[in-house]
Amino acid sequence: MTESRLEALPLREELKGQSPYGAPQIDVPAMLNVNETTYDVPADVIDAIAKEVRGAAETLNRYPDREFTTLRQKLAGHLNAETGLELSAEQIWAGNGSNEVMQHILQAFAGPGRSVMSFPPTYSMYPLYARGVYSDYIAGTRGPGYTQDPEDVAAQIREHRPNVVILCSPNNPTGTALDLSVVEAAYAAVEESETMLVVDEAYGEFRQPGTPSALSLLESRPRLIVTRTMSKAFALAGGRLGYLAAAPEVTDALRLVRLPYHLSAVTQAAACAALDHAENLMANVERIKTQRDRIVSELTTMGLQPYPSDANFVFFGGLEDARAAWQHLLDDGILVRDVGIEGHLRVTAGTEEETTSFLTSLQAYLQHR
Repeated sequence: MTESRLEALPLREELKGQSPYGAPQIDVPAMLNVNETTYDVPADVIDAIAKEVRGAAETLNRYPDREFTTLRQKLAGHLNAETGLELSAEQIWAGNGSNEVMQHILQAFAGPGRSVMSFPPTYSMYPLYARGVYSDYIAGTRGPGYTQDPEDVAAQIREHRPNVVILCSPNNPTGTALDLSVVEAAYAAVEESETMLVVDEAYGEFRQPGTPSALSLLESRPRLIVTRTMSKAFALAGGRLGYLAAAPEVTDALRLVRLPYHLSAVTQAAACAALDHAENLMANVERIKTQRDRIVSELTTMGLQPYPSDANFVFFGGLEDARAAWQHLLDDGILVRDVGIEGHLRVTAGTEEETTSFLTSLQAYLQHR
């Protein structure tokens, strides 16, 4: 995209000079920069998806189920199996990736003259979501080590009184999950104004043992929304299916802003097939968590400062020149993420072989810098 071409168009003023979201797309042996599941989709899951999609193809002359009824039932069942809760299909919403789900939330509850608040460093799309619905974006602050304190978060919400607050847990790029006391304090604060609270759990399935999900707080909290995605744990990044759980009245509100038939029959079929094989796919989650914990351990041994991670990636500091380290890794065929924080990089936990390649290359860089 070139600015000279855009200058010829009557572009919205707030979009002029802006850059689109996106990580570098470079074809290398170890692509560890966008937190995909690097394990291949299991063969039996591929066969199941192919079968379901073929069945959907037989009716592509008709519009898909606008309410994606079967998919919502299966998503509720998956969350209930994970948490022991009794969520209903009426509490579930889905879209083309969690990005569209978040867009629906902001279209319903933010918009012109309203505001959206999150706490950087966090997922860099949040300000873009706000801009897309003409909302003001409020950047909250974090404590030492990018932590969030319940009282501090609640105080910032009370000060700014935004219309939507987004908490990311586990947080991207730091990988840390929130204690539920932070969510509880934030919810108490949002009840004092016209505010919705969103907890983005895109990496929720990778939490450390004993780390609870904000899903457990949904009961009696109608302004709480918990978002998830099938891109990460389900190895379905190319399938584009995100979803949320909330009070039924929230999903009713989102129907007011969704486009007609926004989830294709093919998307619904692929997601349902993957959910039918959740147990098989979750086995890869455990393998990824093993490599994540290995990365944290070995980076510590190297003298670097990895952050505790509840996600499928590790954020680490202690680099004198993060850009030089990033380039060294790339020269060795390993692509990691430079998140723009001095002295820090982020690496996706991949297969055992990919992890070994990353650690070996980084160790060589540190020894010869």
